[in-house]
Amino acid sequence: MGIFSRNKIEAQYAPQVMSENFNIYNYGVMTMRQQDAMSVPSVARCVNLVSGTIASIPLELYRKSTGEELGSPLWLEQPSKSQPRSVTIGNTVKSLMLYGVSYWKCVEVYADDLRPSRFEWIANTRVTFDLDIENQYITQYYINGSAVPMEGLGSLITFQTLGDEGILSRGARTIQTAIDLDRAAAIASSSPQPTGFIKNSGADLDPKEVSGLLAAWKQARQNRATAYLTSTLDYVTTSYSPKDMMYDEAKQFMATEIARMCNVPAIYVSADMNSSYTYTNVLDSRKDFVAYSLQPFISAIEDRLSMDDVTARGNVVKFAINDTFLRQDPLQELLVIEKLLTLGLITPEQAMEMTDQTPNGNEGMTS
Repeated sequence: MGIFSRNKIEAQYAPQVMSENFNIYNYGVMTMRQQDAMSVPSVARCVNLVSGTIASIPLELYRKSTGEELGSPLWLEQPSKSQPRSVTIGNTVKSLMLYGVSYWKCVEVYADDLRPSRFEWIANTRVTFDLDIENQYITQYYINGSAVPMEGLGSLITFQTLGDEGILSRGARTIQTAIDLDRAAAIASSSPQPTGFIKNSGADLDPKEVSGLLAAWKQARQNRATAYLTSTLDYVTTSYSPKDMMYDEAKQFMATEIARMCNVPAIYVSADMNSSYTYTNVLDSRKDFVAYSLQPFISAIEDRLSMDDVTARGNVVKFAINDTFLRQDPLQELLVIEKLLTLGLITPEQAMEMTDQTPNGNEGMTS
């Protein structure tokens, strides 16, 4: 079968459990729900920024020994039949960020060697597993409580992060603090006056009269800030006002903490305390973002899809990041190509390919 010929693979790999935050019954001990975490704007911004950027980058197949770009198999261009590649990759990265692991189910295989030819992304909350007696290796996967094959059609392949348990576990306390802060600010906004109590220095009131007084007080404060009390009543504050509580400053601080937690530059989540973070140009900014924020997830996906149970030995899967997200200025790119041609390191045909041109001078994308 040419460049796509494969040796038979007996089984897909069931990975070793690398995290200490797992039990023997489920995928992990999570103290934070995904929907709660994503309700925090800074968390949603970081997760969507990383997953969306990686999802927009095409995947390519290369020969490992020479770096030659090979024709991509269909599953590399569209892993799932039911959704575009970007949606599958985006959800995969999102799962890696949140849970530290992501799953694809093999829904089709090649007839000659039983390697996967189509996949389906599986939500983490649908997957559980059994471990061996030493709780080190997975012996059985379950989807929605039903056992799935451990090899071939219907089996799972697992993407693991580079030593990270995911922010739902590692960052649960930080995220909960942000949620609590947002809830406190919402309560303060709904009650603009400082909380306190009404002290009565006269005769005691009936409980029904007290309830009516408090209800009238609340209703009046929603209409006007100025209040009137009789000579026997006095309002005593018991907490600071929203301004004194410095909710805005606290939210900016938490946005910065969440950016640190997600390995994303704080300026990308509009954290004002880091507004001095600058770059000389856009490309430098993107290089830094790739190196320190995206690369762990890029490597996790590339390396897993390049393993022998998915891709034929000798070939590797890579994101075409230098041709897309990190593509140089066209003029600078032409100067580099000209230098390579002058030194005889590339042929004119290779130079045309590097600029997405066919030999007749037309753009390769429109030929």
